Amino acid sequence: MGFADQRFNVNLSILFTELPLLERPAAAAAAGFTAVELWWPWADSPTPERSALDALRKAVEDAGVRLTGLNFYAGRLPGPDRGALSVPGEESERFRANIDVAAGFARSLGCTALNALYGNRVEGVDPAEQDALALENLVLAARAASRIGAVLLVEALNRPESPLYPLVSAPAAVDVVDRVNAATGLGNARFLMDLYHLSMNGEDLPAVIDRYAARTGHVQIADNPGRGAPGTGSLPLEELLDRLRKAGYDGWIGLEYKPGERPSAEAFDWLPREARAAR
Repeated sequence: MGFADQRFNVNLSILFTELPLLERPAAAAAAGFTAVELWWPWADSPTPERSALDALRKAVEDAGVRLTGLNFYAGRLPGPDRGALSVPGEESERFRANIDVAAGFARSLGCTALNALYGNRVEGVDPAEQDALALENLVLAARAASRIGAVLLVEALNRPESPLYPLVSAPAAVDVVDRVNAATGLGNARFLMDLYHLSMNGEDLPAVIDRYAARTGHVQIADNPGRGAPGTGSLPLEELLDRLRKAGYDGWIGLEYKPGERPSAEAFDWLPREARAAR
C-alpha cells in the first residue's frame, strides 16, 4: 500500500491561507485535489450572514470539490481558543446558536462529518461543571449531525500547544465519544484521530491505531516536529496510514499541515498528482 492508496482532503484553514477564503477551493482543485475540509471559517461569528454562507458554498461548488469535513464554531481558531462548547456563558451560547447553521451548511454541500472542539478549561470554573455543559452541547450537536446523516467528531489535541484543553490523549477523547453515544443512543459520535497531536503527546501511535481504528470517524495528519508536510519530520506517516487501512479504516485523511515558507501549492510534492484526486 502507501500514500497512493489513501483518500486525502485538504484543510483549507491551514493550507492555502495565503489566499482569500473564497479562492481556496479552486486552488485546491488546481493542485489536483477533489475534496476539502474547513475549520469554522468565521471565527468571529457563529451565525454569519446568509450571503457569506452562499458565497462560500458557491466557491466550493464552482471549484468542483467536495466538502468532506467542517468544524462547528470554536472561538478564535487559529488563536487562543480551542472550542466553545464547554465554556460557560456567552461562548456556550454561541456554540448552540451555530449548531443548526453549521449542520445546514454541511447538508447543502453533502458534508457528513462535523467536528466539535471541546474548549479550554476556564480558571475558577469547576471542571465537572464544564464537562456537564460539554455533554449537553455535544448531545445537541450529535442530534443535529444525525438529522443530516453525519457523524459528530471529538478530537484530542496536544498538551504542549493546548495546555488548557482537557482532551490531550486518545483515551480521553474516546471516553467523551462513548458518553455522547450513551446519552443519545444514536451511535454517531466518533473519534477524530490526529496523528500529529497524538505524537506530540508521546502516545504509542501503532497501539492507538490498533485500539481505536474502529471508533475513528476521521484522521488528520502532519509531520512532527514542525507540523509540516509528510517527510519534513520524523513520523512514519506512510506506515501509520497503511496500518490504519489494515485495521479497517477506509475514510478520509485530512491534510492539516503547515506549508512552511513556500506557497501552499508547492507543499504537496510528497504526493504524486495522480494520487491526489479522491477515488
